[in-house]
Amino acid sequence: MLFNRSPLMKRLFLAAILALTAATAQAGPVSFASGWSEQKLSLFSSNDYRFGNALSMTSNGSVSIAWSRVYQADWATERASWSWTVNRSVPATDLARKGGDDRNISLYFVFVPADVAPTLAGAGIRSLLGRSDVRVIQYAWGGNNAVGGVIPSPYGKAGTGVTIPLRQAGTGSAAEQVNLAADYARAFGGQKGALIGLAVSGDSDDTASAIEAAIGNLTLY
Repeated sequence: MLFNRSPLMKRLFLAAILALTAATAQAGPVSFASGWSEQKLSLFSSNDYRFGNALSMTSNGSVSIAWSRVYQADWATERASWSWTVNRSVPATDLARKGGDDRNISLYFVFVPADVAPTLAGAGIRSLLGRSDVRVIQYAWGGNNAVGGVIPSPYGKAGTGVTIPLRQAGTGSAAEQVNLAADYARAFGGQKGALIGLAVSGDSDDTASAIEAAIGNLTLY
């Protein structure tokens, strides 16, 4: 056999198998049944989240975030896909306008530099969003902005967050696929860091309207 004649080839083969196994372990579905918690953004405002095979949400003149950490095996994620549904929609808004940017449902990807990721593995969403080295991409269903555009977030530290609209305000169902590495380069320049957090939100407080939405089949690659 080849391995008996060439120990070097055997070592290279085993290294390749281990590398392939590690790469495969980094991709997989994200559970909405456990590991998620709600973070209120206002003392008197909260959405209603239901966790299970999918994450269902209702919002009635309110706003909050459901947040989950990402397993270390998925920190190197470069792409993602999911499906979502909106049965009741807020009006179209300008997602660049602070205090007037209601949207039906958003999925957030939270990145930090790879070298500091281990020290932030247990950090909460509030402490992460207050850091200058954190970068957030928010994919949104809502607003009247151009689909696919990069909108600087009107909240938090300048240059740390963007919104990318995938669907304008309205109802329906859709499946999405995004290239996180490419969108990160468009939004912030350079290479993305480690993906350490995910969040889902609905925002209906500015328009005093209501949302019924759900997201599922979230997979990281």
